[in-house]
Amino acid sequence: MNAPLEADFKAYARGGWTQVELWLTKVEDYLRDHSTANLKALLAEHGLTPAAAAGQGGLLLSRGAERGVHWDLFRGRLALLQELGVPVLVVAVDFNRTLNEDDYPLAVASLAEAGELSGKHGVKLALEFQKGAAFCASLDTTLALIAQCRSPHVGVCLDLFHYYTGPSKFEDFAYLNRENLAWVQLCDLGGTPRELAGDADRIFPGEGDFQIGPILDHLGAIGYDGPVSLEVLNPSLWASPVDRVADFGHQATTRALGRWNDESGPDASGRGGR
Repeated sequence: MNAPLEADFKAYARGGWTQVELWLTKVEDYLRDHSTANLKALLAEHGLTPAAAAGQGGLLLSRGAERGVHWDLFRGRLALLQELGVPVLVVAVDFNRTLNEDDYPLAVASLAEAGELSGKHGVKLALEFQKGAAFCASLDTTLALIAQCRSPHVGVCLDLFHYYTGPSKFEDFAYLNRENLAWVQLCDLGGTPRELAGDADRIFPGEGDFQIGPILDHLGAIGYDGPVSLEVLNPSLWASPVDRVADFGHQATTRALGRWNDESGPDASGRGGR
């Protein structure tokens, strides 16, 4: 997070990455002094394809003036992603308070509206469940919300951190299919109780206790052939040289993907700016 976008892209290319999940805040900082053409040229220079972008919030439950701010930002980001050819936008659930009876139908309607708008820009929304949310803390409830919004332009973001540290269960994968799985994020956790774990405790996949192999096998069984992203929001890694983090991250992700890291399986994708 401490490195400029230019250094990120250079490090990803040297580390072996060919795709990148853009962190939108960092991209927007870059675009204050550069054009979108400059950004495209920078990606092309390093042989990187933007496979997704993160992260948008505030779409589901916001009202009034607050909603206007979030949705104006959302519309601008969709236009940017369309111009860059980015097919997926990760959206955070905003169930971060006690819910009232009007919240659930509002969330369904808002998600459907967001999906309709994103579809017009050629972007699929990947709704990311959060382990500490009042609702959509698990894979199954998030998939249920997605099903009720009835939009082909909305799927789930499967983040292994929130899956393992939240209330999700392996049987929830029975509701997952190729159409409703929009994005996958890998990491690991070791030496920290799951109840106490936060994003800063994420480590490289394969270095902790998560059983990643069976999940990848299930994703292969349902026909998922999209990218898999490395997401390790760990400040201790930010203190290391960006080249080293990108290199070690690529090696760890490649090992974790195992037999799925070939032409017939998912490709690894670096997490831009994270």
